[in-house]
Amino acid sequence: MNILALDTATEACSAALLVDGRILARYEVAGRSHTERMIPMVQALMAEAGLGYSQLDGYVCGIGPGSFAGVRIGLGFMKGLALAADRAAVGVSSLETLAWPSLQRGATQVLTAIDARMGEVYLAGYGATASGEPALLIPEQVCPPDRAPQMQSPQWHAAGTGWGSYEGILRTATGAQLLDVDGSALPRAEHALAIGQLRLARGAGQSLDTLVPRYLRNKVALTLQEQHALRANHT
Repeated sequence: MNILALDTATEACSAALLVDGRILARYEVAGRSHTERMIPMVQALMAEAGLGYSQLDGYVCGIGPGSFAGVRIGLGFMKGLALAADRAAVGVSSLETLAWPSLQRGATQVLTAIDARMGEVYLAGYGATASGEPALLIPEQVCPPDRAPQMQSPQWHAAGTGWGSYEGILRTATGAQLLDVDGSALPRAEHALAIGQLRLARGAGQSLDTLVPRYLRNKVALTLQEQHALRANHT
């Protein structure tokens, strides 16, 4: 299968292409410049592989949670490509993508957290399965780090910028015994591609109508009063 994957849900912008069993990838920390970097990144991958879009068999896209604008930019672009070529597409959670590297290294439980700004984190827990697809153990949610759910099973690997920003608070709230922590990890398209490839191979491509962003919250910014209260809590 030839599969194109894209993730723009966080400050990272990445694209990956599976062609003839090998993966080509591009990754940059783009801040808010996803629109400028995403299309040239994809075009460079397609040129390197010598492929046209009609030769792709499927598409994989990171659907968040993360930046509202970033998720919309990437998902809109990929849906347009999939619609034009009449190809299957699948969405992969950014939190699930973060868990993939640890699961591939043999971890059995991974607790992922993305800094959601406004004093909150996006959080979820995943486990390993025989099929290779991550299994959702802790439902995806958005919460203040001090209100993260208590872990019933103690030993976890941890990944994501939520841990980089709030490791101490999350440790206390979850009660998790952390075997390792990567607090700088951001979602990468090649990891989303690996998960999406498994789903496409078993025929789990989604209707483009059901391929929608996973925001987890519907609020983009704090009011001035909420900003003042948040600062007061940190002092």
